[in-house]
Amino acid sequence: MENFTSTYLHTYKQGDYTMKNMSIEATKYTPSIEFDATSRVLSITGKSYPENTFEFYTPITEWIKEFLTKFSEDTILLNLDLEYLNSSSLKAYFDLFDLLEGASLKGASIKIKWLYDEENDIAEETGEDFIEDFKDLDIELVVK
Repeated sequence: MENFTSTYLHTYKQGDYTMKNMSIEATKYTPSIEFDATSRVLSITGKSYPENTFEFYTPITEWIKEFLTKFSEDTILLNLDLEYLNSSSLKAYFDLFDLLEGASLKGASIKIKWLYDEENDIAEETGEDFIEDFKDLDIELVVK
């Protein structure tokens, strides 16, 4: 089991719905996760090659599903700054993008910023692949 710390610091309430923020500290093998329900900004930063990718990303995906269910009218900004992804992490991100694209097709406003270092050709190419594979998502490549 991957060892990570998850803290829920604040809550966001709109109408009948309440959402807790999610914060997971980065480890040597996993990215930091900051999901602020109030600002509707989701940031994932670092390297991703957890021992058990499914176990690491499941609570994150579940949080996003819940957020999209409760607050689908809000604009969501996803900042992805991933310097390295192993193949199982890449699969997890394809699954995440499938989820986001489905929500987008149902009317959710989702903007994704794929941040990468100018010298990291693999990160740039991965972002380009996501743009090509998910044409219904607003994905912007941003050089850091």
